[in-house]
Amino acid sequence: MLGGDRIARLGSDSKFVSWSLKVVNQEAAHSRGWQIFEVVVGIPFLAGIGLQFGLPIPFPSTRLMSIIVAVGVMLALAGVILVVLARREFAKHAQPTDPRFATHKIITTGVFSFSRNPLYLGGILFLIGIALVFRITWAFILFVPAVAACHIILIVPEEKYLVARFGGQYLEYLATVRRWIGRK
Repeated sequence: MLGGDRIARLGSDSKFVSWSLKVVNQEAAHSRGWQIFEVVVGIPFLAGIGLQFGLPIPFPSTRLMSIIVAVGVMLALAGVILVVLARREFAKHAQPTDPRFATHKIITTGVFSFSRNPLYLGGILFLIGIALVFRITWAFILFVPAVAACHIILIVPEEKYLVARFGGQYLEYLATVRRWIGRK
């Protein structure tokens, strides 16, 4: 029964769907103010910067440092572009970017045609780029649990919310577009 308390397991990409799915707030994916990317991933990144100053871990020294910095700049720029394009797509469809507000429509155009989470992907690319440019080793160490937290705290509840709210329409989108990047 889609949209109810139970949703059947559908394919390998729907691992997020539990046998007893409960969505606390049908009007929004998240109800707590801290459940946003800037907190879940941004704070660990800032902690990484602080730790790099307080307990520095040297970035591996290499002759390729100029290439690493160039890659970092490109990743950061790609991240910014992706976020801007995703926000424009949200605005074009009059949808909020804040997951604490109700979604009235599934966006499948623009950057959403090749990523279900272009805002998160863009933010992650930006932060990886900054960490490379400024050689913030601690950011990489904290990045793995931060992205895992992003998946568990943000993405999984958002996908449950969207399945409960839009049912088959969202399941069709799941079947064609990958969570991070690419079409199926």
